[in-house]
Amino acid sequence: MKHLLKMLDLSTEEIIEILDLADQLKYELNHGIPHPRLKGKTLGMIFQKASTRTRVSFETGMYQLGGYPLFLSSNDLQIGRGEPVQDTARVLSRYLSGIMIRTFEQSEVEALAEYGSIPIINGLTDFCHPCQVLADLMTIREFKGSFDGLKMCFIGDGNNMANSLIVGCLKVGMAVSVACPDDYQPPKEILDFASQYDCFEITNSPEQAAKNADVVITDVWASMGQEGEAEKRKKAFAGYQVNDNIMSLANDDAMVLHCLPAHREEEITEKVFEAHAKEIFEEAENRLHAQKAVMVKLMA
Repeated sequence: MKHLLKMLDLSTEEIIEILDLADQLKYELNHGIPHPRLKGKTLGMIFQKASTRTRVSFETGMYQLGGYPLFLSSNDLQIGRGEPVQDTARVLSRYLSGIMIRTFEQSEVEALAEYGSIPIINGLTDFCHPCQVLADLMTIREFKGSFDGLKMCFIGDGNNMANSLIVGCLKVGMAVSVACPDDYQPPKEILDFASQYDCFEITNSPEQAAKNADVVITDVWASMGQEGEAEKRKKAFAGYQVNDNIMSLANDDAMVLHCLPAHREEEITEKVFEAHAKEIFEEAENRLHAQKAVMVKLMA
């Protein structure tokens, strides 16, 4: 494991190793045990998309690991003024121990890894969100004990979250059912991967997807950069809300996850969100622990 570019690149064993280390780091933090595993290391954090959780969790995590995080806005870098990403990669590789980038195009992340000589971490692209899904898997295992026999249901847009959840959940042995409108399905690359698994289902019926689910997950209907499509998407996703009806079809002890920010009364009702706030905010906290595990694996 040289980089974290997308869930497709990780083996099942690598995912479990990251989750086990994340559990250990969370235990140590909660029990006041210092773990400066990255003392003397520096992480450059490139943000071409704004963030709450990504910036704070990476910055805090790097500090807790004894390293130094540098926030690098695209407005402050020459990459924002047209410098080729391959040149940026080769320069920053001479200063830093690793780079986390949150951007639009997956190709930018891949180019950083190709031309740089240090670990690259994908903090989010339009194609995938591996850091979030590692935190989601950590939370599922924390609440359910293991992945054995579990079914994950995702309802909403076939976006970066859906893409990474499909891959991650299938790789750890969960059954996966995804409900998207016909025009908003995941890309062919993800569906081709999922087609290898008998326990994968894609449908345009949220009710079908939710049947006997142990974990119900959703995301906003219009992601960052899609604000101009908000009204169109509201109409397309009108029947794709996680609500009491959906939860009545899932198992009685089903948990609900949301990567946040949530648009209450759009993709999820206020009532369902608050009923499952415990696991949703544990999921948000676990971004810190899962990402620290990734940084240790790549940079220690």
